[in-house]
Amino acid sequence: MQQHQPGSMMDRPLLVSAILEHGENQYGDQQIVSRDTDGRLHRYRFADMAQRARQLANALQALGLRPGSVVGSLAWNNHRHLEAYYAVSGSGMVMHTCNPRLHPEQLAYIVNHADDEVVLFDTTFAPLVRAIAASCPRVRHWVALCDADTLGSIDLQGVSGVEAYETLVARQNDRFIWPLCDEKAGAALCYTSGTTGNPKGVLYSHRALVLSALSACMPGVLSISARETILPVVPMFHINAWCLPYAALIGGAKLVLPGPRLDAASLYELMETERVTVSAGVPTIWMGLIQHVEQNQLRFTTMRRTGVGGSAMPKALIAKFNDVYDVEVRHGWGMTETTAIATMSVLGAADAELPPEDRHALVAKQGKSVFGIELKLVDENGASLPRDGVAQGELMVRGQWIVDRYHKAERSALADGWFPTGDIATISPQGVVQIRDRTKDVIKSGGEWISSIDLENAAVAHPAVAMAAVIGVKHPKWDERPLLFIVRKPGQSLDKAQILDFLAERVAKWWLPDEVLFVESLPLGGTGKVQKNELRQRHGSVFGGE
Repeated sequence: MQQHQPGSMMDRPLLVSAILEHGENQYGDQQIVSRDTDGRLHRYRFADMAQRARQLANALQALGLRPGSVVGSLAWNNHRHLEAYYAVSGSGMVMHTCNPRLHPEQLAYIVNHADDEVVLFDTTFAPLVRAIAASCPRVRHWVALCDADTLGSIDLQGVSGVEAYETLVARQNDRFIWPLCDEKAGAALCYTSGTTGNPKGVLYSHRALVLSALSACMPGVLSISARETILPVVPMFHINAWCLPYAALIGGAKLVLPGPRLDAASLYELMETERVTVSAGVPTIWMGLIQHVEQNQLRFTTMRRTGVGGSAMPKALIAKFNDVYDVEVRHGWGMTETTAIATMSVLGAADAELPPEDRHALVAKQGKSVFGIELKLVDENGASLPRDGVAQGELMVRGQWIVDRYHKAERSALADGWFPTGDIATISPQGVVQIRDRTKDVIKSGGEWISSIDLENAAVAHPAVAMAAVIGVKHPKWDERPLLFIVRKPGQSLDKAQILDFLAERVAKWWLPDEVLFVESLPLGGTGKVQKNELRQRHGSVFGGE
């Protein structure tokens, strides 16, 4: 058998520390603007951030941490959190970003499961630290992301081993040689949102983070370069903010971090004052932003595009961004288990010629897989389904930055080498993915399937609707029937008959919800998704089923 000739290229590992060094060396003067917890804006350069990351790496070593040690964070998108991103992973440790919106019991569980030795926390989360500290005996140091004066004014009664971040960093020098780690070593750890059972951890390798961040920079994904100013609204505790804090340093983009102020008015002000060109977040954020802009008769002066994921973005909202405000929506799909972006919906040259309605419908789908990611559909027996845009099945994924097994799990999470996502989808002959539902959210009524996502999108298209959610509820005759929840826009009136008449023109008759409940708000999880489990628990017997 003829043997392949070996290549003659260097073998250098793909490392998070290499991203930091590249950003510092090539774009050292580029700005990082961060909204601090106290509301003030902090402004410095890539080079300044890199220096402080080295100081933090020294500080962590001085605390007795070694390669492989795990550092947790309970923090907003801000400059200190960013320094930790690079210092922890760069020094061979694992950066465990904890979701502060989890229930305290779940939070304590993941801190213990991850073996966190140090936890960095924003002062906002001091009550949360007080609530869990006694249940987290492995944590030796709690580090408040502030200075000593601020720490002195915070109630941390009952929490031992608390230090101020600025004090910790200030006593260290800024010389640190980043170790040459194995690129397959763990660099960052993120847990799923835990809607059923305990959250499961996904331990990202350096290689996965670098490749995913490189992918985000590509023109067909988010086009991140030194010409852009990027505002990641998606939290840094959720899938590493879709790898955008890494992508910004790779591409050299100005990075704007919104801190705790995620209300529409604050985000809009930050976008305008810092001349943001690219943003990314979940649809609920953009719904609120558009309402603010409309109510106050504002415009976006610099925003050119936004990446949207986490859940489906309604077509009506896509149309408004594109047609009214001239902001391109790039609709993607990914999950904790895919490190970040796995698909992206970006219009091609031919698509630009389509009528507006068809363009928006195309963007509303989840798009094509990015390079490095492969997709297929399977039926309930695991048999592959055709890519014809009609056949619906569970979406399976494999690739360079897809989970193999959950953290500390004994068995692989894969089925025949593919990760089962739990999403029901179609794939067109052109490779365009459309997520139809979650396997647990799809509604089976009288032997037929109803997509909760399609119903929600149809409802949100009504001008009086701010948010909508649909769940399947047990029904004595039809197995399940859809129940629709509506949050009205401020000052708008809408009743059951009006929304059903509106929907009747847009969906099949048998899809029409059996009941409509008008609510002040919907329960949202830590990533901005509607917590449908909570809705099912509250309203599961509305049709006289179980």
